[in-house]
Amino acid sequence: MIGHKRVPSREGGVEIVVWELATRLRDMGYEVDCYNRSGYHMNAKSYDRVPGRSGVYRDGIRILTIPTVRNGKLNAIVYSFFAAIRALFGHYDVIHFHAEGPCLMIWLPKLFHIRCVATIHGLDWQRAKWGNFASRMLKTGEKFAARYADEVIVLSRNVQEYFLETYGRETHFIPNGIVRPEKVPAGETLKQYGLEPGHYFMTLSRLVPEKGLHYVIEALREMDTDFRLAIVGGTSNAVEYDEQLQNMAEQDPRVVLTGMQQKEAVAELLSNTYAFVLPSDIEGMSISLLEAMSFGCCCLVSDIRENTEVVEDKALTFRKGDVADLREKLEYLLSNPETVQRYRDEAADFICGKYSWDEVVRETLKLYASGK
Repeated sequence: MIGHKRVPSREGGVEIVVWELATRLRDMGYEVDCYNRSGYHMNAKSYDRVPGRSGVYRDGIRILTIPTVRNGKLNAIVYSFFAAIRALFGHYDVIHFHAEGPCLMIWLPKLFHIRCVATIHGLDWQRAKWGNFASRMLKTGEKFAARYADEVIVLSRNVQEYFLETYGRETHFIPNGIVRPEKVPAGETLKQYGLEPGHYFMTLSRLVPEKGLHYVIEALREMDTDFRLAIVGGTSNAVEYDEQLQNMAEQDPRVVLTGMQQKEAVAELLSNTYAFVLPSDIEGMSISLLEAMSFGCCCLVSDIRENTEVVEDKALTFRKGDVADLREKLEYLLSNPETVQRYRDEAADFICGKYSWDEVVRETLKLYASGK
């Protein structure tokens, strides 16, 4: 697996997908190596070493750390180059590249006739945090995935249509999965951030412009309510946007920036929120949306196809980027608790019946093996 930042972690959706695939493949008897990027903290006590083998092991998965630079625009390029070189000597049956940036180097193992699969988690070159150079490199990675990958996986019908129209490339629609969790009662996490059960909205994502988090803060600013807003997630090479959110939060005491949270804390926050908001301008397929619905959250999402394909009629939508419409929908949810409860009652059964990690692994294995 090449393309993620660090596993196991909640750095982003790519990291969650890689680890879910890796651990399930391990359970089926496959050997899986995950190529982490350097520069991300790893607690040495959490990992094991095997004499005579490089890297470290976590839960039976070998993790190799690949050097790269700190520069956000070059990080993925340098990492994927060295990862691809290292993978040439791994005697792998399949190399699975994740995301457009790392696919810049997919041609390299193909020179040596190694089977390569690419998962396009979203059209990353569209994301606002990248400058012209980085966007061009991401677009080139996308082109290389279309040209060189033996199989291309996409997470939405929208992107599937895009690849067919742009490159004439057939792709495989394999959406992300979810497992139904146990709800967690209010505890120390809510207490730490001054949140009351059922009395706050929340978001869960990286703090980057395309996630539209500023829209929710702006909408809340215009609302007469003592409900709070918990923005959960860490930064990702978008320093100016992080500062913008910090400044906006300082001007409204109802806004809480929790930073990145571990799985247990996220479960507590999702279990006790009044409603979950996903205001993205751009998505691939949001893992956080799947998680929110699996916890039985009432969800309010922007009306981009990547969101509406997931929720169908089991969540409320607002017009992408329209703060006034977002505010109206938030006020509607506050005024109609019976509607909120209806969405809650339907969400978990619907989403867990629709998406399954076991099905994701079965379909992915077919693509790994289809070249044999």
